Amino acid sequence: MALRTLTAAVKAAPQEAARGDNGVSIVGMWNTQYIAEGNSTRNPPIPNGTVVDFGYNQWHSDGTEILNSAGHSPATQNFCLGVWGQTGFLSYELNHFALSYDQTTQALAAYVNIREQIALSPSGDMYTGTFTIDVYDPKGNHLDHIAGNVTAQRITLDTNPF
Repeated sequence: MALRTLTAAVKAAPQEAARGDNGVSIVGMWNTQYIAEGNSTRNPPIPNGTVVDFGYNQWHSDGTEILNSAGHSPATQNFCLGVWGQTGFLSYELNHFALSYDQTTQALAAYVNIREQIALSPSGDMYTGTFTIDVYDPKGNHLDHIAGNVTAQRITLDTNPF
């Protein structure tokens, strides 16, 4: 009996770690948008308000995350992976990694690191926050930095794609 209780507590721990005190969870599927605001090292700079990426992402109870990026072609890679942790009541941090390939040569072109600091709404149906994107060539040279705001709406059984 004690073993079953312990097993149930261990299985519940990751899900409970993803929740604020009100039971709302970051775990789930999200329609996400990344909008440039502030500094960019790109020349010419990315204008504020530009959508730099968008897509669907999933935050999993084990602290992992995956993004299907609609802003990038599958030929250059449009899936990327991350890890996340809860940093406070309804606040989270994501460290996310992507690989980018040259569409012509199919060689690795860049390593991309996306970091987010987000706040989940008390209702659990949306989150907002900030992001940075840093791009490195295959030798580790820093190529680009983009900063901005991220917004997401939870996808449910009733969500329409349009």
